[in-house]
Amino acid sequence: MDVQNREWWKDFFTGPAARALRQFASPEQTRAEADFLTEALRLEAGDPVLDVPCGDGRLSLELAARGYSATGIDFSAELLGHAREAADRLALPAEWERREMRDLPWRQRFAGAFCFGNSFGYLDEAGNAEFLRAVRRTLRPGGRFVLETGYCAESVFPAFTPRQWFGWGDDLMLSDGRFDPSSSTLETKYTFIQDGESVRRRAFVRVYTFRELAALVSAAGFTVSTASASLAGEPFRLGSTRLYLLAEAA
Repeated sequence: MDVQNREWWKDFFTGPAARALRQFASPEQTRAEADFLTEALRLEAGDPVLDVPCGDGRLSLELAARGYSATGIDFSAELLGHAREAADRLALPAEWERREMRDLPWRQRFAGAFCFGNSFGYLDEAGNAEFLRAVRRTLRPGGRFVLETGYCAESVFPAFTPRQWFGWGDDLMLSDGRFDPSSSTLETKYTFIQDGESVRRRAFVRVYTFRELAALVSAAGFTVSTASASLAGEPFRLGSTRLYLLAEAA
């Protein structure tokens, strides 16, 4: 990928894409994911936890409501605006910072961290590794990290469907994917149809096999603990639609 394509995320999550992203998770899903994170990260009352990237802050808000000290990081000013509005409305003390996901200046501050929402693999090879090292530096000794993704090769390829339609109310989204084996990159062209108008965007995600991803996480200074395919802890295997990789700061 060229530099422009590698930085597609800088202006992708605005307007119709941001609006679509905010429709993906139901309140029930958010609560279930927060239950999972609380247990997987072994959070105790008041523990500081890092959500990167946080999007509109749905998980940070839920964790803050449960008494944890949540910090949400995202590059999208629009999504962070929704997060701040919700936190103010609900009187929740979550912190929000607009940063690129590798720009994490804290050292051993957090008890736990997580990357949810298919948000890993947006950068180039060096950038993805740098992100994991940055997360590792923010964690206290023994701190835990959960990486959730549906872009693991074992998830993507068994049921790969290039063209798919999605809908929420009157909004529609068409995704048209193409995999480049020379770079292990999935390019997806999105068409968002909202309020009678259509907007097109492109996204590029590096697809790793589970083995490659586990090695990358380990190289960043983590010990991989478990790999599950669901919030219920089902084992990850070929054809699993999601991966929840739990690692501990070595």
